[in-house]
Amino acid sequence: MKVKGSIGIFDSGYGGFTILEKIRYRLPRYDFLYLGDNARAPYGTRSFEIVYEFTLQSVRKLFEKGCHLVILACNTSSAKALRTIQQNDLPSIAPQKRLLGVIRPTVEAVGRLTQTRHIGVLGTQGTILSGSYSIEMKRLFPDIVVTGEACPMWVSLVENGEYDRPGADYFVKQHINSILNKDPLIDTLVLGCTHYPLLETKIKQYLPKSVSILSQGKYVAEGLADYLRRHPEIDMCCSKNSVECFYTTESENKFASMANIFFKKKKIDIHRISLG
Repeated sequence: MKVKGSIGIFDSGYGGFTILEKIRYRLPRYDFLYLGDNARAPYGTRSFEIVYEFTLQSVRKLFEKGCHLVILACNTSSAKALRTIQQNDLPSIAPQKRLLGVIRPTVEAVGRLTQTRHIGVLGTQGTILSGSYSIEMKRLFPDIVVTGEACPMWVSLVENGEYDRPGADYFVKQHINSILNKDPLIDTLVLGCTHYPLLETKIKQYLPKSVSILSQGKYVAEGLADYLRRHPEIDMCCSKNSVECFYTTESENKFASMANIFFKKKKIDIHRISLG
């Protein structure tokens, strides 16, 4: 019988906390092991090859730590590395283990919500240039028009604690106006980066009331719960003691400070780890 393990949550930085928080709320009995490659973040401007290499190292590490299921709680990794790892690496390194991303459950949700069939995606440069949302949307909802907008400053605004301050307004307004000018028929706006939920209040200030915001965490959590229902053989491999453990490639102190911004949890179990 297999030894049960935590569900692995990987992010290149700190935004994955917004995904973990929703998953933890939806699946409170499960154990989670979060790995942030914070020393090498951000991934958003890196090449496909480097994102793939770094993501694979992190996935391998989570498998070594006993995870049977890993969630890429990072849009850039989901866009640039998920499919390659699933198709080319998993069959040889861990054929019984599973790797899921955040893009597909987001696309499934937005396909149900949009009325005009025109949606917008706000994301990092890497996510937008990859075209992953458009590709996945065409597979599931070929009638939907997707417009992307790269927001290169937004991650820095969040990580420097400026997301709720007046200095963020210019950068938020600039990109909201830009994407709505590209397609005025947009009625649903996807926050295609896990940092962006912290900017949601600012974003709403510059959006018409007719445009809805889709924040990924809730839908990724629902998608994961559904996946576990449909795959009891994976669910049986997941330990359920309500335990969380955190690993970072950066300093533990910095990680704890950032966790307080995203996670609103004062004390967490953090360990520094090497991936190279």
